[in-house]
Amino acid sequence: MSEIEAEVLRVGAQGDGLAAGGLFVPYGLPGELIAGQREKDRLIKPRVLKASPERVEPECRHFGICGGCLLQHWETSAYRSWKRGLVVEALSREGVETQVHQLVDAHGEGRRRAIFHARQIGPRTIVGFAERKSHSMVPIVECPILAPALDQALPVAKAVAEALAGQKKPLDLHVTATESGLDLDFRGSGPLPPMLLMDLAEIAERFDLARLTRHGEMVVQRRLPFLPMGLARVELPPASFLQATAAGEAMLAGAVEEGVRGAKSVADLFCGVGTFALRLASHARVRGYEFSESAITAMLKAVRGTPGLKGAEGEVRDLFRRPLMPDELQRFEAVVIDPPRQGAEAQAHELARSKVERLAYVSCSAATFARDARILMAGGFRLAGVTPYDQFRYSPHVELVGLFHR
Repeated sequence: MSEIEAEVLRVGAQGDGLAAGGLFVPYGLPGELIAGQREKDRLIKPRVLKASPERVEPECRHFGICGGCLLQHWETSAYRSWKRGLVVEALSREGVETQVHQLVDAHGEGRRRAIFHARQIGPRTIVGFAERKSHSMVPIVECPILAPALDQALPVAKAVAEALAGQKKPLDLHVTATESGLDLDFRGSGPLPPMLLMDLAEIAERFDLARLTRHGEMVVQRRLPFLPMGLARVELPPASFLQATAAGEAMLAGAVEEGVRGAKSVADLFCGVGTFALRLASHARVRGYEFSESAITAMLKAVRGTPGLKGAEGEVRDLFRRPLMPDELQRFEAVVIDPPRQGAEAQAHELARSKVERLAYVSCSAATFARDARILMAGGFRLAGVTPYDQFRYSPHVELVGLFHR
C-alpha cells in the first residue's frame, strides 16, 4: 500500500484531524502535513512531516495507543476553543441562536470512576482500555486523568481479573471512588464457586475495598459506599451513574440551582441517585423520575436519613416510553432534566406543550441538546444561554447546561 500526504484542515467533532476529501487523520492538528496509508476514509500509520506549533508533549505514556484520550497533544487554549466550538456548531446546525459562554474547566482532581476491560491472552491477563476503533486491548500501567482516590483502581482491577482468569471470560470492571473507599463491580464472569469467593474476599481485604460486587450482586461488603450530595449522603448502588468528576458535579449542580432558584416545586427528570434533587430539596419540594429502581431507592433512602430537607419524592418511570404529560407537569414551577446521550425528544415535546416557566437542561451531547432545544423553543421557551463544561478532558465529549424560560 503506497503512502500519501495530507494537510489537516481542522479537528472534527470526534477528535480526528480532517483533510480534504473527508479524509480522517488520527491525531492530526490544523495546519499539519501528515503522511500515511489510506484505508477507506482514514489515514493509517500516520507520520507527522510538518508539525503544528500547537502540538505539545502528551502527559501519558499510553497516548496514541490507548483509545481513551485523543487530544493530549494539543495546546490548551486551542483545545478549549475547539471544544466550545463543538457546542456552537451543534446549535447552529439546528438553527438555535443563543449565547454560548466560555468553556469551564471541570476536571478538578480527575475522573472518580473508570471502567477497565480485562482479557485473557494465553497465560497473560491483560487489564486496560481498548485501542481507538478496535477491540484490541492496551495494557495500562497508569492513567493521569484519574483522581488520586483511584490510585489503587488499576492494581485491584488486575487482581480481580487474575483471580477470575480460569474462567477465560472477557470482563468489565467498574471502579468508583467513594468517601468509604473503592467500590468495584465486575461483569462478564460465570458463577463464582466458594473457593473463588474466598479469593475475592481476600483481595477486598488486601486493597481495603468498601465493596465488591458481581453484576450488582454482593460478593463482599466491608463498608457502605457513600458519596455526599448536598446535605445528604447517598449509599450508591453498584456501578451507579455519576458525573465523571466531583468538580464537574458541583459545577453542574450550581448552574442548575441558579436556573431554578426561587421555585417551590421542581421536577427532576432522569434524576439518577439524586445528584440535583437532593441539593434542590434543601429549599424546594422535588419529585424525581428515573428508570432505575435501585437509583430511586438510593435517593429516597438518603432523603429519609437527612434532616433539614424540604422533601423529595421519587418515581420509577421510563421517560422515553412515558414522558410526563402537560397535566402532570402543571404542579411544578420548574423542571430539571438530565437525559442520557440520546437526549429526551419525546419529553421535550411534552415540555413544549406544558406551562412550565423555567427549565434547566443538563446534557452530555451537544447534538441531541440542540435538537431538543429547537423543540422547546418552538413551544415558546427562550434559551437564555448555554455553558459548556469540560469534565472529559482530552476527549471530544462535552457536558453543558442550558437555561430556558418563558
